[in-house]
Amino acid sequence: MIPYGKQTISQGDIDAVVEALTSDFITQGPRVTAFEQAVANKVGAKYAFAANSATSSLHLACLALGLGEGKRLWTSPNTFVASANCGLYCGAEVDFVDIDPISYNLCPSALAEKLAQAEKDNTLPHVLVAVHMCGQSCDMQAIHALSKQYGFNVIEDASHAIGGKYQGEYVGNCRYSDITIFSFHPVKIVTTAEGGMSLTNNPELAKAMENLRSHGITRDTDSLEDKNQGAWYYEQQDLGFNYRMTDIQAALGTSQLSRLDEFVARRNELAQRYHEKLLSLPLKTPVVAENTLSAWHLYVIQLDNPDCRRQVFDAMRAAGVGVHVHYIPVHTQPYYRKLGFDWGQFLAAENYYHAALTLPLFVDMTEEEQDFIVESLAKVLA
Repeated sequence: MIPYGKQTISQGDIDAVVEALTSDFITQGPRVTAFEQAVANKVGAKYAFAANSATSSLHLACLALGLGEGKRLWTSPNTFVASANCGLYCGAEVDFVDIDPISYNLCPSALAEKLAQAEKDNTLPHVLVAVHMCGQSCDMQAIHALSKQYGFNVIEDASHAIGGKYQGEYVGNCRYSDITIFSFHPVKIVTTAEGGMSLTNNPELAKAMENLRSHGITRDTDSLEDKNQGAWYYEQQDLGFNYRMTDIQAALGTSQLSRLDEFVARRNELAQRYHEKLLSLPLKTPVVAENTLSAWHLYVIQLDNPDCRRQVFDAMRAAGVGVHVHYIPVHTQPYYRKLGFDWGQFLAAENYYHAALTLPLFVDMTEEEQDFIVESLAKVLA
């Protein structure tokens, strides 16, 4: 089976992990700090904090922004459930903004319309999670302008998009957001096996996320209430969590990061080959905006005949091609339907979902494998 995605591990990655395993620190050591600094330097952010998953990083970001009971988080329905669940973890209400059918991302026009109505209803959001679907940045300049007009904070869920660019700059620099989140799951652009990272340019948000990821405990002398204790002393000043990343994971991540541009370039090459080879088939290929470099975490096509999607999916799997579907709209999940959501509320996301099919895309995929995928799809659709 050709998988829809998988990690790319080099001998250098293995050597880095072995070196970490045989060092004095395998967790809470210098490699985590080095990895954080390397990512921040790469994308142009001031602060970066690694965590054990992107979901944990999303939770920390929401807490740092003061999200809680009586407040609201909005996000795209076209995402993995973590982008919305992070709001529920904080006791906030969650709602959704429909997508742009071309980019698959949250639609700024739909957002503007919903914000105008929410202002009248006194239900404006406190936090918006803008998801960079498949590796392509949302139109962050437009979203940022709306955030200033209506007074909400912005989190970029860039779990798909490390190495991607918006307006010529790396995603993650937080030019148009308060916090950006990366994921390092094995099917993402770079991996730490499991892991995430939050980036910000705001020192207060940075301090909050740093403390909350480690039980809310501080040893910083300047922050302690009792400054007269010995070097053993620490204080729990908030109710935090154990969301820390290990040095072993950070060693892998740092090694992977050194090949980030290479990974993204190869993914773009493979995406371009898909564009060219799929032209004659009854489907729509994904579109990337002119001012954007997609990291191409996913390559999602739209079938002209959505009614045949199940048959196409099953036939491709039977042929040894690990197609997938990203994503089932969050608002249609049973848990969210219990909260009052249902089919028919966000039609662009629902129409996208019914026709969506994810084709395999990963750095080590050969052109022969890609040709086989296209040939198999052509046979099935015929």
